[in-house]
Amino acid sequence: MNKLLIVGTVAFDAIETPFGKTDKILGGAGTYIGLSASFFNVQSAIVSVVGDDFPQEYLDLLTSRNIDISGLEVVKGGKTFFWSGRYHNDLNSRDTLDTQLNVLADFQPKVPQDYKNADIVMLGNLHPLVQSSVLDQMTTQPKLVVLDTMNFWMDCALPELLDVIKRVDVITINDEEARQLSGEYSLVKAAAKIQTMGPKYVVIKKGEHGALLFHNKEVFFAPALPLEEVFDPTGAGDTFAGGFAGYITQSENVSFENMKNAIIQGSNLASFCVEKFGTERMIDLDKSEVLSRLKQFKSLTQFDIEL
Repeated sequence: MNKLLIVGTVAFDAIETPFGKTDKILGGAGTYIGLSASFFNVQSAIVSVVGDDFPQEYLDLLTSRNIDISGLEVVKGGKTFFWSGRYHNDLNSRDTLDTQLNVLADFQPKVPQDYKNADIVMLGNLHPLVQSSVLDQMTTQPKLVVLDTMNFWMDCALPELLDVIKRVDVITINDEEARQLSGEYSLVKAAAKIQTMGPKYVVIKKGEHGALLFHNKEVFFAPALPLEEVFDPTGAGDTFAGGFAGYITQSENVSFENMKNAIIQGSNLASFCVEKFGTERMIDLDKSEVLSRLKQFKSLTQFDIEL
């Protein structure tokens, strides 16, 4: 099996949406990416950090999904990263109520020896210096490096972010972040400008309106599946990234044509993530459900245009 190295937070979230609220539940970019990638035939490892308040049952859950946690540091006497947020009625905007970095504040990532030659590296949303540090530890050049980031790092660590962007093949960001990073309103112009910064491929996520993939002058658009109910959008972007990276790792094909499939696979998994609070839906998701919905995606997107 091919190896996928995942870097990202493993955390506690407390979420409030118009449909209800939770106490502390399992969250974090690394968690969502790992759970999503576990639906593919890959060997994956998560590099992250938690405190000793992190329940053993959550660690067992990750290992039960064939995720190597030897790079997941447990800090004795430390507290796990915590985020709390409240979504507005449209579910597209949210307010952060509380962020406690805790053990994440001093995190020095350590890549497991067995994954220093990983085929694909998925750099989840974290400080750009942490993302760079992981790339520095690789002993062989990965076939593909995918980076996810957000406007927070554009605001407070832009030089470091630009440095790591130079070193990646694919960047995944949302439309608002693409505009901020590039200074361009048109997403086509924004993607072209971001490609000059280093990445050969730019994925722009548009939430319920799908995702765009740009490479040179080529563009591909994948819709999001129209859902009857969206319960909680937390982690949908990370689930998308995990599906994208997992599929690419399994298929060993880093071409633009294959990335189209990866975008659909990521969108498909993300459509499940939003159906329940936090990671709940991804934990009880069955592979047969994934395949069934993939067929829905196919019928939604494929038709012959009569000329």
